[in-house]
Amino acid sequence: MYLDVADSANLPYGWSRSAQFSLSVVNQIDQKYTTRKDTQHQFSARESDWGFTSFMPLSELYDPSRGYLVNDTIVVEAEVAVRKMVDYWTYDSKKETGYVGLKNQGATCYMNSLLQTLYHIPYFRKAVYHMPTTENDMPSGSIPLALQSLFYKLQYSDNSVATKELTKSFGWDTYDSFMQHDVQELNRVLCEKLEDKMKGTVVEGTIEQLFEGHHINYIECMNVDYKSNRKESFYDLQLDVKGCPDVYASFDKYVEVERLEGDNKYHAENHGLQDAKKGVLFLDFPPVLQLQLKRFEYDYMRDTMVKINDRYEFPLQLDLDRDDGKYLAPDADRSIRNLYTLHSRL
Repeated sequence: MYLDVADSANLPYGWSRSAQFSLSVVNQIDQKYTTRKDTQHQFSARESDWGFTSFMPLSELYDPSRGYLVNDTIVVEAEVAVRKMVDYWTYDSKKETGYVGLKNQGATCYMNSLLQTLYHIPYFRKAVYHMPTTENDMPSGSIPLALQSLFYKLQYSDNSVATKELTKSFGWDTYDSFMQHDVQELNRVLCEKLEDKMKGTVVEGTIEQLFEGHHINYIECMNVDYKSNRKESFYDLQLDVKGCPDVYASFDKYVEVERLEGDNKYHAENHGLQDAKKGVLFLDFPPVLQLQLKRFEYDYMRDTMVKINDRYEFPLQLDLDRDDGKYLAPDADRSIRNLYTLHSRL
């Protein structure tokens, strides 16, 4: 689905407009299931249309029970906001902002956001620069060299930087660049590959030092003296959005105690079935805390993933020591201050 400039064949020479817009296929049964996507583009005579190569499955669109096709009619809405005209031929991003940014290969805005977030972590950028490469390496075949090259250009280039060498090093083709991938999955795969390449070098352990935290999964019996603890590490935390007005509410839900009672009693070793409480508490948080907001959930009735568009707030500073450290395990180091400043939002 694309947004096109009206009468694009008759546009005057040099015409262009910068616009932010959304395209929606309206669900005529229940508005909350409306499929909507947002993007932006600099429209011109040469690039008069912009949109999405993959908007939604036709099987969903044509299925009358889904609510998109009613009385043989589909309702499509477009919201367009034309931004103040900027002369991009003379605009100097480096001069005006100090930064140059990344070019979008098609549908790689999520990847660009992730790469720029990682670039702006000085310790991470320094570690990438220190990863050993050889003169025989080619950026298109080496993730470390491609990332080094990308970061170097972001730091010193006067113009926006292309990501094609890096995506080629991932093994992506043009089709992959136009597919919307999961940013959390991309982050994990990228960090795993870098972690592997850093082994045996001066920057070994950088990924762990920056992003790894630990929590305890515990089960504690109510009527007998029996406890079970399991320590686990994490590189990111998946937080619920539905029913949570902000990040603190999501953390409250994350450590919420579950009662194991009735038919759901816990089988404790040497004690049989027992009433118990189950939960998670944190041993330590990493220097860089990555939070994955669960904006999508599976709808069993409709057999599809549905986006949660509820209002959700996150503070510029996140204090995870609040309420006398209620998120921390009893044996966590309370001398460490767990106060975070918002670095980026993807």
